[in-house]
Amino acid sequence: MSAPTEYPYLSNINLPSDLRALPESALRDVSNEVREYMVDTITKVGGHFGAGLGVVELTVALHYVFNTPHDKIVIDTGHQGYPHKILTGRKDQLHTIRQKDGLSGFLKREESEYDVFGAGHASTSISAALGLATARDLTGDDYRVVAVIGDGAMTGGMVYEAMNNCGVQNRDILVILNDNNMSIAPNVWALSNYFSQIFSSPTGTKLRSHIWDIAGKIDTVGDRIRKVAHQVDNGLKALLTPGMLFEALGFNYFGPINGHNVNNLVTMLGNLKDAKGPTLLHVITQKGKGYAPAEQDKQFLHAIGKVDKITGKSFPSPAPLKPTPPTYQKVFGEAMTELCAKDKRIVGITAAMPDGTGLDILAKSFPEQVIDVGIAESHAVTFAAGLACEGIVPVCAIYSSFLQRAFDNIVHDCALQHLHVVFALDRSGLVGADGPTHHGVLDLGYLRLIQGMIVMAPKDEQELRDMLHSAVYDYTEGPSAIRYPRGNGLGVELRAPQSIPLGKGEILKKGESIALLGIGKMVNECMKAAELLEAQGVNVTVVNTRFVKPLDEELLKSIFADHDHVFTVEDGQIQGGFGSAVAEFAIHIKYTGYLTPLGIADEFVDHGTQEELFADLGLDSQGIFKLVCTHNDR
Repeated sequence: MSAPTEYPYLSNINLPSDLRALPESALRDVSNEVREYMVDTITKVGGHFGAGLGVVELTVALHYVFNTPHDKIVIDTGHQGYPHKILTGRKDQLHTIRQKDGLSGFLKREESEYDVFGAGHASTSISAALGLATARDLTGDDYRVVAVIGDGAMTGGMVYEAMNNCGVQNRDILVILNDNNMSIAPNVWALSNYFSQIFSSPTGTKLRSHIWDIAGKIDTVGDRIRKVAHQVDNGLKALLTPGMLFEALGFNYFGPINGHNVNNLVTMLGNLKDAKGPTLLHVITQKGKGYAPAEQDKQFLHAIGKVDKITGKSFPSPAPLKPTPPTYQKVFGEAMTELCAKDKRIVGITAAMPDGTGLDILAKSFPEQVIDVGIAESHAVTFAAGLACEGIVPVCAIYSSFLQRAFDNIVHDCALQHLHVVFALDRSGLVGADGPTHHGVLDLGYLRLIQGMIVMAPKDEQELRDMLHSAVYDYTEGPSAIRYPRGNGLGVELRAPQSIPLGKGEILKKGESIALLGIGKMVNECMKAAELLEAQGVNVTVVNTRFVKPLDEELLKSIFADHDHVFTVEDGQIQGGFGSAVAEFAIHIKYTGYLTPLGIADEFVDHGTQEELFADLGLDSQGIFKLVCTHNDR
């Protein structure tokens, strides 16, 4: 799908060098075409939407002013990266985004030399950019380094660690704060824009420098002039901008300016591209800019499936033959609402994902029992630990791959102090189109090695309710974690939650010499594989293990005693995960049969639909069936 003739500029822009060959007067039209092309394409195929629409002019201006790829642009949160992909040789592939063997939904170094640093999680750009700038200075190179941060990423504490170190190292680096009202509130545009242009222009910079130098030669009077000049400079900035925090961290601050005036952006970036020391330009943008439905509903159109281009609404799905089961996140949100209605000690904590985790459901009924800490997973966990110290029962609902960022906090602040913190890990296992930055395949491994941690995974939505109830009321001597998949449940009939005895699994189907030990979502795939095997005359045992830690050792001993071949099945990394835990126990009791783990090998799994990925990895019922048949024939 190449850019057709209705995009007269964009159809001839294949690389940023083509963009830089155009007169500056053409950049507004280029920006309009990039935005329209993105709307045309993404409404047809789906993808992240609102954030990219908001940075069109900024992206055009950056690639126009800076000599990319020699100059390095690091873009925080890949949601902002679609216009960047369009301008850097990938517009003809945009229709494949987030599809198997297509473009990644995020920045990816293997995909393009213009993707300087991969971005799937937020708040990383300034640290990475400072690393690039340091490497430049160490090697004597001459490229410029720009970090583009925004879309809520400023709530991450790593940002301020990086900014503080920028101030200490004092290297030449430009940070663009894309403020789209998802992080820092806007300020007055006209006056601050006017003063920022004065401050940033060569004349303004030179004048400030000359006043400073001359004043330094006039003894005591000069000191007073310097002090007054410094106070006036800072006073103007404090009055007209929110930039004093950045100045305190060692940055020279400019802004805020209108991020949708591409010509003004070009002027500002031209003024600042050779600035010395850490420099920050604060740019105000509108998420969803230029597409009315996205401007009006930033949350819904942050990421979309196929939608009607005119209305921005999803196309109606054909009426299902039977009701669609609820998603796990909805079941979790409703279960939390039931618990919180009876117990005011329970608090749901989210790291900027209330909708994604289902805590938005709880917030509608009990807003005082939901706390959104922003994109700050480490803070969320230690904050929860503090709550637990005083008898509150915090339930941290955080995507599995995002919780990786808080590993140390789980260990030191929760487990070491035996604090009753519950972790609800949404998006565990293979999540699909978001790919390797979002696959939650490490949680079983990184959680089970933490001392005192309870790790469990439900086979269906009712078991999720039971596990949440048990984690809140029964497993109170330390932290516990429930990991569950993205997507719909199995459609089981829901009842009031019941306690599950700690560490106890269950046999769902009794067979003969072969046993399938499943965990979480994979239990259902094991049951379906068992039906296929039974049709071939192979009668297998299926176990819903439920717990990875503690293991049901009594149940496992009986399984090992009665079966010659045991298969473990998990939608997580084999190394260190569920299969490893069972293998360790098998060694401990000197099991002499065969033990075969099935899961994800030592590799990063790319993006695609969940069905495609499970089939490719042999983790669906057909894959389990074939694996058992292969071993059974030996």
